[in-house]
Amino acid sequence: MPRKMGGLAKAARRKLRKRAGLVETRRKKEFTYRGYTLEEMKAMTLEEIVELLPARARRSFVRGLDEERTTLIDKLRANGTEDAVRTHCRDVPILPDFVGKKVAVHNGKEFVTVDIKPEMIGHYIGEFAMTRKTVVLHSGPGVGATRSSKFMPLK
Repeated sequence: MPRKMGGLAKAARRKLRKRAGLVETRRKKEFTYRGYTLEEMKAMTLEEIVELLPARARRSFVRGLDEERTTLIDKLRANGTEDAVRTHCRDVPILPDFVGKKVAVHNGKEFVTVDIKPEMIGHYIGEFAMTRKTVVLHSGPGVGATRSSKFMPLK
């Protein structure tokens, strides 16, 4: 029974389509936040940017920031990209002006340096400086771990 040769061309076309699809997915898309590019957002006024932020961050600006937070925002806007601005204020929403800057946020023990990327817009600075460490490995229960372990005989 003779085989049809048409299947080889079809498989070759399928492979070409697959390769073309892979090339498209590797291309980096331009960052947009709610339909606006980073350059468009940097050109906006603070009031226009606040309207784009999520509800919690928007409420922070609507109620008014205290002197400490406004000072931090002014320092970040004026600062270059080489050195980090140290702060204890974890509850400042990230604005488009902060992108590319470094902030050293206090996590309760030390200052954690955070490089601000465009994807962080609208989040709070403190979200990127974790306050709790993950426990790498728990050992088994030892003497004194529970009330009943007091009475366990030691070998």
